[in-house]
Amino acid sequence: MQLNEYLIFDEPYYHEIGKEVGHYEAAYSVRMPIMLKGPTGCGKTRFVEHMAWKLKKPLVTVSCHEDMTASDLVGRYLLDAAGTVWHDGPLTLAVRYGAICYLDEIVEARQDTTVVIHSLTDDRRILPLEKKNEVLCAHPDFQLVISYNPGYQSVLKDLKESTKQRFGAIDFDFPPAGLEAEIVAHESGIDIKTAATLVTIAERSRNLKGHGLEEGASTRMLIHVGQLIDKGIPLAEACEIALVLPITDDPDIRGALGSAIAACV
Repeated sequence: MQLNEYLIFDEPYYHEIGKEVGHYEAAYSVRMPIMLKGPTGCGKTRFVEHMAWKLKKPLVTVSCHEDMTASDLVGRYLLDAAGTVWHDGPLTLAVRYGAICYLDEIVEARQDTTVVIHSLTDDRRILPLEKKNEVLCAHPDFQLVISYNPGYQSVLKDLKESTKQRFGAIDFDFPPAGLEAEIVAHESGIDIKTAATLVTIAERSRNLKGHGLEEGASTRMLIHVGQLIDKGIPLAEACEIALVLPITDDPDIRGALGSAIAACV
C-alpha cells in the first residue's frame, strides 16, 4: 500500500520565525521524535505540513481527543464481506509505510492511549500490535511528531515526564507584530494596514491571558477575521464574530475586548 493520498503537493504557506526549519530538518535526518510546543493557533500544524511538503514525505495527521483509544491509533479487526479483517489505524499506517505521523494536541488524549507511542520513541522503533500478535518495525522514513500547548498544563491534562523526555522540542509562539500582519494579510487577502490593526487588537487580547482569558486571540483567529473583512463585513463586526464571541462568554471580558477593538478602528 502506498500513502500517495497523504502527500502534500502544493506548498503550504509558512514564514519562518527563527531557525525552526533547519532544526526540524536535522531532527528528521536522524528520525528524532519531535514535540512542537506553543499556544493554539500559532502555526504548529501549518509548520508540520510545510515540512512534510519540503521533505516530500506523506503526512498522517491525528486530531487527539479524550475519547480516543489505543485501537483508534493502532487499528482493529472489523467485519466485512470477507469476514473478520484487520484494519491499520493511522499510526500503524505511518509506521508501516514510512510517513510522518502528527498527533495534534496530544494532551487531549488519555494517558493510557499515548503510552502506545513509547516503543516508537526510543532506539527500538517498534509498534507492538497485540491484537494481531505482530511486532511492527518502523519504516526507515517514519517519524513521530506531536503538538503540545503548555498553557493547558494541569494535573489532569499534561504529558507524563516519561513521555516528554522521549522527544526533542521546538518552541513556537505568535510571530512578531510586523510578520504576523504579513501572514494575516497573505492568508486572508486583506491589506497590510488592516492586518496590522488586527494584530494590535490580538496583542491587547493576549494581555488578558490569566486575567479572565485562558488564551488570547490566535493568528488563526485573525485570519478568520480578515477573511470576513475581505467579504465585506466591517472590521468591528468581523472581530465580534470570529474573535470576541468564540473566546469568551464573560460579559466583562467581552466589553473589554470591544473597547480595545473600538480604540483601534
